[in-house]
Amino acid sequence: MGERLQRARPGSAALQTLVDQLAEDIGRSVVVDDPLVRMVCSSRHYGDEDPVRVRSLLQGVADNEPIRFVLAQGVTRWSRPGFLDGSEELGLLPRYCVPLRERGHLLGLLMVIAPQSELTARETESVGRAAGAMTAQLWTEHFAGSAEETGTRDLLLDLLGTGPAGRAAARQRVLNSGLLRDAPHSVVTVVQVARCHEPPGQVELALRGAVDVFRRTRSAHGLTAVDQDRAVLLQVRDRPPAPGELAEQSRRILDALGTFLHPDAGPVVGVGGRQAHLADAWTSYEQALVALSGAARLPSLGGVADWEELGEFAVLLQLPEHALTEALVPKPLRALAENGGARLRQTLRSYLEHAGSVPRTAAALGIHRTSLYHRLRRIQEITGLDLDNGSHRLVLHLGLRIEELTAAGERGRGTRDGHGTYVAVSRAPSGTGAPAASAAPAGSAGTPGATGTADPV
Repeated sequence: MGERLQRARPGSAALQTLVDQLAEDIGRSVVVDDPLVRMVCSSRHYGDEDPVRVRSLLQGVADNEPIRFVLAQGVTRWSRPGFLDGSEELGLLPRYCVPLRERGHLLGLLMVIAPQSELTARETESVGRAAGAMTAQLWTEHFAGSAEETGTRDLLLDLLGTGPAGRAAARQRVLNSGLLRDAPHSVVTVVQVARCHEPPGQVELALRGAVDVFRRTRSAHGLTAVDQDRAVLLQVRDRPPAPGELAEQSRRILDALGTFLHPDAGPVVGVGGRQAHLADAWTSYEQALVALSGAARLPSLGGVADWEELGEFAVLLQLPEHALTEALVPKPLRALAENGGARLRQTLRSYLEHAGSVPRTAAALGIHRTSLYHRLRRIQEITGLDLDNGSHRLVLHLGLRIEELTAAGERGRGTRDGHGTYVAVSRAPSGTGAPAASAAPAGSAGTPGATGTADPV
């Protein structure tokens, strides 16, 4: 059924009591999900359970396909109750869904299994009363954790800041609080989501859902700082990450965001270099921001860039944004673009990538060495540069790299400001203390498939 996502934070005993009371009253299976459609509290079965519900209860988490299916119906945009379509293929029965909102902010989703997409008037009234009590309970519980999350976020940003004194003080506070210990290895990952057509707060909640699972793993402990469109994850480890471990972690983050958000979200991930101890974590953070820019500019990276694998791109990506344009491409390379055609450019790229080795270049291109020599002479004539000269080869090689960066451009919202300075996560709290809204649907904001009682925002 596909990869499973991180489970939601379990609901309180008070919320569980409200769920059980409603289920007993109407004789139907009831669940409260968070805005990412992850189970928070569930009642016992009443003979109406479906395979999706059974799997969720047994595993503690739902498969991503049912979550994507529900979000695609626009449920997180609803302002009033309605019926969600079921899916025989997914093993999902229809559900009566009540958005649990307070002051316009989505706190959760109350779901009641309704195989025939209908409830009696008495059942609807009971669900409405229970929904009001659940909303009040969720609103109260939100404030118990919001202050702590804000404090942790600000502490992490101080730890990764640019001032040595501030970093040292933050490090001591982290150690004294027991949030992290000073393990011998640290690494920072930054996730950025492009500006997309999502209601306020939904991207932030999706980012938190995607990265929080990596705060505590078998090999790492970490802290996160999540803002409106960016998440920062610091991890400390006793041993260096295993080969491919951080790449797999990044892929899972992108997969989760692909479930929670519309396809135009365009998330990218930048992974910093592996550093020693908390004291050097800020260096990994700065490197992760550079890598993030590479992930946004180079589609060939698949949305994930690792500082330690960027090579010369790691240097070029630190150029000011206003300078990283086609004007930076060396004149000889521009001449080759105008007069040499794609074949000569491909030949030059292969020759430089193979360190000027004629046998390896000819084999890579599948041509005879005589043909390769002819092409290389032609390249020298057009560019006016000597390919036997190391400095000349460096100019052409860097020029090709710059072309890659300028041709691709930023896929998502820029990771630097207009002056070429990297933009860090804002310390200002999102909104006015209200909880984050739900994650955006994976599809368009469709209307509930019921009796007209639902009203998508």
